[in-house]
Amino acid sequence: MTVADPLSAVSDGDYTDNVYSGKQEHRAQVCAILEKEDCIPRHLIDTQVGWFYDVLGLDDMYFMLENPATVAGHITSLYGAQLSNINKAGPVRITFDSRHESGAVFIHNSVPGISKTEGPHFEQMIDAEYLDISVPQTAYRVESYRSRGKVSKSLDASLRTYFVNACDFVNPNPEGDAVRDISQVSDRTFLAKATPHVLDLYSTVIDKVLARTGPVIVSDELPNGGYRLVLGYRQRSTRGFYSAMSDLYHYYHMYSSRKYVEQFSNGVTIISLYLDLARHLAVGSENGSSVTSSSASPLLTPAVLPPASLEEGVGQIMKEASLLFCIPNTPFQTQFKTGELSVQEAVYAYAGWIFAQHFLNRLGSEYATLVEILDPTDATDVEVLAKLKKRLRQETFTRELVLDILLRHRELVKDLYAHFAHVHHVSVDVASGSTVSDRLKTNLHVSLSMTRLQVKTPLTSEELQLKIARVTTNVNEATVMRALLDFNDHVLKTNFYQLTKVALSFRMDPGFLPAIEYPVKPYGLLLVIGSEFRGFHVRFQDVARGGIRIVRSRNAEAFSINQRALFDENYSLASTQHRKNKDIPEGGSKGTILLNLDAQDRPFAAFEKYVDAILDLLLTGESPGIKNRLVDRLGRNEILFFGPDEGTAGYMDWASQHARKRGAPFWKAFTTGKSQSLGGIPHDTYGMTTRSVHQYVLGLVRQLGLDEAACTKFQTGGPDGDLGSNEIKISHDRTMAIVDGSGVLYDPQGIDRSELARLADARLMIQHFDTAKLGSTGFRVLVDDFQVTLPDGTLVQDGLSFRNTFHLNHMAAADFFVPCGGRPESIDINNVGQLFEEDGTARFKYIVEGANLFFTQDARLRLEKAGVHLFKDASANKGGVTSSSLEVLAALSLTDDAFSRLMCKQADGSLPVFYQEYVADVQAAIEANAAREFECLWNESKATGKSKSVLSDELSVAIVELRKSLEDTNLWDNVPLRRLIMHEALPARLLREIGLDTILERVPLNYLKAIFGAFLASHFVYEYGTTPSQFAFFEFMSRYYAKAEKAEL
Repeated sequence: MTVADPLSAVSDGDYTDNVYSGKQEHRAQVCAILEKEDCIPRHLIDTQVGWFYDVLGLDDMYFMLENPATVAGHITSLYGAQLSNINKAGPVRITFDSRHESGAVFIHNSVPGISKTEGPHFEQMIDAEYLDISVPQTAYRVESYRSRGKVSKSLDASLRTYFVNACDFVNPNPEGDAVRDISQVSDRTFLAKATPHVLDLYSTVIDKVLARTGPVIVSDELPNGGYRLVLGYRQRSTRGFYSAMSDLYHYYHMYSSRKYVEQFSNGVTIISLYLDLARHLAVGSENGSSVTSSSASPLLTPAVLPPASLEEGVGQIMKEASLLFCIPNTPFQTQFKTGELSVQEAVYAYAGWIFAQHFLNRLGSEYATLVEILDPTDATDVEVLAKLKKRLRQETFTRELVLDILLRHRELVKDLYAHFAHVHHVSVDVASGSTVSDRLKTNLHVSLSMTRLQVKTPLTSEELQLKIARVTTNVNEATVMRALLDFNDHVLKTNFYQLTKVALSFRMDPGFLPAIEYPVKPYGLLLVIGSEFRGFHVRFQDVARGGIRIVRSRNAEAFSINQRALFDENYSLASTQHRKNKDIPEGGSKGTILLNLDAQDRPFAAFEKYVDAILDLLLTGESPGIKNRLVDRLGRNEILFFGPDEGTAGYMDWASQHARKRGAPFWKAFTTGKSQSLGGIPHDTYGMTTRSVHQYVLGLVRQLGLDEAACTKFQTGGPDGDLGSNEIKISHDRTMAIVDGSGVLYDPQGIDRSELARLADARLMIQHFDTAKLGSTGFRVLVDDFQVTLPDGTLVQDGLSFRNTFHLNHMAAADFFVPCGGRPESIDINNVGQLFEEDGTARFKYIVEGANLFFTQDARLRLEKAGVHLFKDASANKGGVTSSSLEVLAALSLTDDAFSRLMCKQADGSLPVFYQEYVADVQAAIEANAAREFECLWNESKATGKSKSVLSDELSVAIVELRKSLEDTNLWDNVPLRRLIMHEALPARLLREIGLDTILERVPLNYLKAIFGAFLASHFVYEYGTTPSQFAFFEFMSRYYAKAEKAEL
């Protein structure tokens, strides 16, 4: 009846065997049930039961967990499957699915070394329903066994069983030393079954997992000649990893005799796989019958040639496991399972698919021609261009179309991957200039991935261009495939081949960006892809600073919109930041992280991976077995500085400490907006951003002779946010309406200021406003409200739509409009008309744009043309960057000990006197810079008649370009001038503490020169405007030369 499986693994003693003492009694009850049911001939019952209990080789755990009636049902089903296989051709599937309150049992027929492409997909189900959701409070462990015998002589398959059970931890909430004590953090069943050797091994893995961000992967040879692969990682740091690992070892003709998933109450997951070579398979079929290599698809060779040894195969799996950890499942998974694409090719195709989604829908030459023909100052022409741009972006290449083309051209994908790998796949200790062939001739261990690249010589970019033109059948197909080639040609550095990683990162040359859409070429561009997100980082200068923003999506439609706009939004934010950073040494940058639709609850996990993957590219050197050196086509080291933005304000401490843990020399300055215990200057606590924004309000009040207390104001961004809360605290106006994440608060008589102040102090949304303090015509509508009647009788159908469009509602009218929050481009050329009354009067007289990119430039121009005094974000919203820059200056100037003593909150909770005085210097610098820029814009606009929005850009460009020009002069070499400028540019409290000479000694030279240039450039432009006379700079510098001669510094 059965055929013994010669590939069965014997117990290695790491887990004690499951032994069921009641097995014989259990067996007798099963026989009695089968006799009573009479579904199997009586003379065959003993044979069938004996085969099932004694020969099939199921683990005793199965009999412990399943009652006799269930087992009898399984035996009957197997008997029926055997009869079915005799009577008809085709695949026979055996599946059992039994769930209970604290777990489940799954069974299916399985050919060793073959991944199923059809059927119930139990492993994916286990991932989704049990492992992916496991956290210390609710966790599940898994034991899985392959039967030692085959289902029958006619079915070349064994049974695979999965036992899933809820964990019962010894200590569910470990603290202190208990976090690393395996006897405390383990499940009780695991402790009862694990040998001391396993406990020691797992303890070591746990320590490593807790010490790093990525996976820990180790292997060892077992006494029976097999190998055990152990993978440790933090719970919920990946998805679908258990099932993806099965696909990976199947790809290399391996199978598992047993596998375990153990959870620990300290947040660690460990998977153990007991692997062996499926030597009986050349190429297999999941339908239960062997297939010889002669009948195999040519696509499966040589890509899935089995490894020369089990050791080599396990080594290759260890190299590639981190790729699956980063991206466990892709739309190319079926091609990976069937061997048409390797794991590297599948993940590369996924990365290329992401790249194409963002950069294929470009506007083309026709759009460029229209731009030249139409008048950019005419509102109608601009509206036509805006609508055309939006349509072209949405309709040209959909995600589905790009994916379909890539799937149809798998051979081209393989060629393009080989082209990519030829540059970026490097063997350890091999000269970076050597070819793949050279590496193969060395005595170094060469991975199977590298061996596959030698099947045919990788094509050059020119040869790939020709092949794409020859193989594709239409323009769309050729365009998609060329996008992947563009991707290859512009990747300067990547962690794709790092041994351990948590997300993929690519440092791109931005040269592929079309100038018509991106007129200012970024200095650097990063693409980061993880299992929960995709993201970008754009910067316009080598040393640059900007925030990292989390982008969430409420539903599938919102995700689609966010995905299409992600890079353009990132580029615009970085460009705005660059203009905003004109007063400081750092250029502008911005990072965005778009959460996948199924990962909206995991922003911090996405942020961790984003930061760690970027650090892979910033840090040189290698850690054996952890990090390899990278192929560096850029040829120089880079430093990035991150700051808080939407959704990341609480993550800066972690990023700084993680950079320190990874050995980054710039860790103190890596992030700003840190907690005060780490020397951070929190923008919200000290109202840094709002101090700059409000200077423009005060400037308007001063220039126009207004009474601020009598002025009305409309505000987006509520008392829960940084700008919103501090605008409430610092202003003295009559606020009529506030829109925030929870809804709309409106009172034409003026919202009760004391109640607003209470919310601002507590950082609460307007949903917590005491509506008893609203006037008779006031109201509050929350996003979850439906069918609300307003005091004037207006019926609001749903609160969400009302909130989203209230800034366009006729009720949103006031003297001042100060956006302190909201999505970019909330007001564009298509809807700006709704900000006007029927007689053409604008509903706002003065607009100070606190929120980044709230208005598009064409909308700003339309409003200014109608007489609105508008100050754009790049001018108004720059207080935070000044604060962050001076925070970094302190970190660079002070030693670690001094920084801890002078800039960090002390153990008793007190803030050092130096810190408080330094913060006061920062606030004064912010207000002075804002006031200088306001006066310059006001005077320039009055003198030239130009729009202040245009002048703001011209001002920024003038300062940035002058600063860059000054770097190439010898002004820095004039020591008296240098010392004078640095003395005036640096905070007075820092100078008093450590002196100018110490600062000049400790701060990097390029940073000092940037301070020098930024001070001179900004002060000159603010004084002389954007179009000074040819003698103006000489006059300006003459004053400083004269002052420097007299100064004793």
